[in-house]
Amino acid sequence: MVESARLDHASAQQVLSSVAEQVDLQKGSRDWADFERRFDRHFPDLFRLFHSLYGSRPDFQDQLASLVIETARSWKERPTDLKIKDAEREGSGDWFQSNRMLGGVCYVDRYAADLDGIQARIPYFKELGLTYLHLMPLFLAPEPFSDGGYAVSSYREVNPKLGTMEQLRGLASQLRANGISLVVDFIFNHTSNEHEWARKADAGDPRYSDYYWIFPDRTMPDAFEQNVREIFPEDHPGSFVPLPDGRWVWATFHTYQWDLNYSNPEVFRAMAGEMLFLANQGVDILRMDAVAFIWKRLGTTCENLPEAHTLLQAFNAVCRLAAPSLLFKSEAIVHPDEVALYIDPAECQLSYNPLQMALIWEALATRDASLLSQALERRHNIPAGTSWVNYVRSHDDIGWTFADEDAAELGINGFDHRRFLNSFYVNRFPGSFARGVPFQDNPRTGDCRISGTTASLCGLEDGSAEAIRRILLAHSVAFSTGGIPLLYLGDEVGQLNDYDYALEAGHEADSRWVHRPQFPAERYANRTDPSTPEGAIFAGLRRMTAVRAATPELAGTRLVPFATNNPAVLGYQRPGDGSLILALANFSDGPAVLSAETLSGFEAVARDLFSDDDVRIDEGVVLRPQDYVWLRVVPAGQAGAGGAAG
Repeated sequence: MVESARLDHASAQQVLSSVAEQVDLQKGSRDWADFERRFDRHFPDLFRLFHSLYGSRPDFQDQLASLVIETARSWKERPTDLKIKDAEREGSGDWFQSNRMLGGVCYVDRYAADLDGIQARIPYFKELGLTYLHLMPLFLAPEPFSDGGYAVSSYREVNPKLGTMEQLRGLASQLRANGISLVVDFIFNHTSNEHEWARKADAGDPRYSDYYWIFPDRTMPDAFEQNVREIFPEDHPGSFVPLPDGRWVWATFHTYQWDLNYSNPEVFRAMAGEMLFLANQGVDILRMDAVAFIWKRLGTTCENLPEAHTLLQAFNAVCRLAAPSLLFKSEAIVHPDEVALYIDPAECQLSYNPLQMALIWEALATRDASLLSQALERRHNIPAGTSWVNYVRSHDDIGWTFADEDAAELGINGFDHRRFLNSFYVNRFPGSFARGVPFQDNPRTGDCRISGTTASLCGLEDGSAEAIRRILLAHSVAFSTGGIPLLYLGDEVGQLNDYDYALEAGHEADSRWVHRPQFPAERYANRTDPSTPEGAIFAGLRRMTAVRAATPELAGTRLVPFATNNPAVLGYQRPGDGSLILALANFSDGPAVLSAETLSGFEAVARDLFSDDDVRIDEGVVLRPQDYVWLRVVPAGQAGAGGAAG
């Protein structure tokens, strides 16, 4: 094989011949034909990307050939039913952009005790309308300090308290049979210091020492730390932690989470193997954790480097060979401009939408939707073949990720505004409805992030109607802006903060456990009683799900801004095939008026999708406090013989 960045046909055939020699895939078989077809299509990309990362190494050829052989073995071992799913989804690449998609996320132990408990809840998931289930980290991890499972000791072993890999495989099969895609976390920036690789590195094995960023003294750590920021300064200073023998290892997050060294191609191959193993258990989507940190280069911040994108693209190319229906979801809580860079059909097809999430809460606190409206106009539309994952709350804290330069255009000082929001959501601001708990609080500077369930942050601890309306209002945005709506399970019945979180071993120093309560059985028991807060919330979200599923304009992510001329009211349009949905959401505590002039670009009659009634909008619209509407409208002058909105 040539070592230049150019790939000729003979070199590609040399690699394919190596596959034929070393992998028991019979030429002429369906499996061989499928692999060869995808090899012809995707190997040039893999070659280019792998060369970009490792082409200067003398073992580049051998490393690449070994990688492709490993992907072929994984394809050979892939279960037949998953290969059938691959073929179906290759023919419908936009399946995840459907308006029928609805996601749920939970911790297995807290929501259902174990994997068998999750499987027993499949009938409820179908009742709720889930098509996507994200199980929070469930692999073997050190206890009790596991960072919520994000310190992985083995990617091939389930935490014994939750079950076994065989049970996970069975659960994936049952979910698939019920139309629910399985999502798990792929923690690929680091492993636990108890991982087999880390144990060998700790013992001085030179091969596995090269799997991590380990240095004999402080010379290189000091050089890196001139530019690298501290992530958890309360856990340890800087980015490196000492080993007993005097060496230093890179640990961006906690002392027990050691960063992998992707400048070593053997690490890439090893992690590609772990990824394909999970795909072959029936995992549909991998949440790619901490994507911003995966590549290091001296003299930089070691965040959001170009090679991080190259790595993700190379992993994608591997998956297209051996698990073609597997998708990636990026987790990047960084500047909005940086978040967008990870969203690409060849990189991460899905992405969390942290900016929208944060600005929903900002609008609830300020009763002003201006920042959220600006974000939808500037930062919502993403490449074809990709999708947002929109959420109101997740397992993590809320950080105020808006760009200061965006806020400044609206006359908002970013630093001061974040201090206000922190104060508001931890109930330090007069008149606040929120009952949040500070995370990593610094009272001297006012800097902190916010913990709390959706219901507690919306004020439901007093059982008020306003709190219920806030909860539904927030979700109406996540359900209608475009992308996959994601519920933190339990929020659909208004679960409240667990103020006893600190009594659990390993949780006392992490306030995020306040919004990760145990399964709220009593609240679920009330979900069918609309006279209760949990019943009202559940009914509202079920109605939202049904209306969304019946509204083809809400598929995909395309959004067109709409100026409401009222700062309290968020507005946007979702265009369809010759039709249009106008979504309006009133964030104020009083009625909000949209004038006839504001709505003069539409025909006089619209269809209210929630009431299924025709409504006149030619004299303006009045929205009740914390109310929202989705209107099927017709641009003025385009009404057909069938009526304006029928």
